[in-house]
Amino acid sequence: MTTWTDDTADRPISLTAPSGIDRAAHHRLDEAWLAAAWSHPTTRCFVVSGGQVLIDETADGRTELVMTPSFEAPLTEAHRYFLGIDEEGVSYFALQKDTLPGRIDQSARPAGLREAGLLLPPRDAGLMVHAVGLENWQRTHRFCSRCGERTVIAAAGHIRRCPACGAEHYPRTDPAVIMSVTDADDRILLGRQVHWPEGRFSTLAGFVEPGESVEQAVRREVCEEVGVTVGPVEYVASQPWPFPSSLMLGFTARATSTAITVDGDEIHEARWFSREELHDAFETGEVLPPYGISIAARLIEMWYGKPLPTRSAF
Repeated sequence: MTTWTDDTADRPISLTAPSGIDRAAHHRLDEAWLAAAWSHPTTRCFVVSGGQVLIDETADGRTELVMTPSFEAPLTEAHRYFLGIDEEGVSYFALQKDTLPGRIDQSARPAGLREAGLLLPPRDAGLMVHAVGLENWQRTHRFCSRCGERTVIAAAGHIRRCPACGAEHYPRTDPAVIMSVTDADDRILLGRQVHWPEGRFSTLAGFVEPGESVEQAVRREVCEEVGVTVGPVEYVASQPWPFPSSLMLGFTARATSTAITVDGDEIHEARWFSREELHDAFETGEVLPPYGISIAARLIEMWYGKPLPTRSAF
C-alpha cells in the first residue's frame, strides 16, 4: 500500500506570495506626486495589452517582466496606471496599449498570466496581476452604468468618473468559491466541466450570489453541480484571478452524501477518487490535472500529499 505524506505544506499558492510592492493608494489622487514619480529616473513601467505582457529570460535562467524607464516608455494619453512602490523607493506603472511594443533584440515574447504567473518572481507576478486586473476592468467599463455617459479615468487607473452625473465606478471583483470536497472515506470529489477536454478534472467552483455567505455558496454550488450535500466548510486561502475579474476563495468541505447527479450544464462528469485511484489515473493519463497556476491544484495537493504532475497542464 502506498504511504502518503504531505510534503506540499510549504508550497505557496501562485500569485499570492508577498511581492514587496506597497500599492501606496494614498498617492493615487495626488496628481503632482504622480507626475513627479513618473518623471523620476528610477521609475519603471511595462505595457499590458489584452491580458498579455512581454517577458524575457535572463542570462542566469530567470524569467522577468520586460520593463523600461518611464522616459523610454511608449506614449499613452490616459491609460497609465500607478501600481506601487518597492522597498527601494522605485515606482512602477503599467501602460495599457492596443498592442505590445516590438523588441529590437527579439528575445522577449508575449505571455498571459496563466503562463507568466508560473515563471515570474513574486514582485513581477504581483505587478502583472494588478495590471491585468485593471486593464480588464478598464476595457469593459467605459460607460456610466447610471446614465450611459462615457467615463474618464481617475486615481491613476483605479476609478472611472462620470462627467455627466458625477458617479464614481471602481474596479469590479467577483468573489468565487472553489472547494476540495472529501467524504467519510477521505476520497476527493473532482469534476469535469462541459467544455473541458476529455480527462481534465478539477475541484468544483462557482460564484457567490447576492445575499449569501461564502459557506452557503460552497454548499449550494456543490449541490447544484453534482447533487452532493456538504456539512462542515473551512476556509483555506484566496487567490486573485483576473480572468477577467474574480477573487477565488478556497475551501475544504466535508460531504454528508456521496451519490452524484451532475447538472449537465456546467459539469459533464464527476467522480470520487482515493489517493491511490487518482495516482493511477494520473499515471495512465486517464485523468489530467488542473493547470498549475490555479488554487485548484493547491487544494488537491493539500489532500493528495504531493505535487501534481504537470506534463499535461494546459
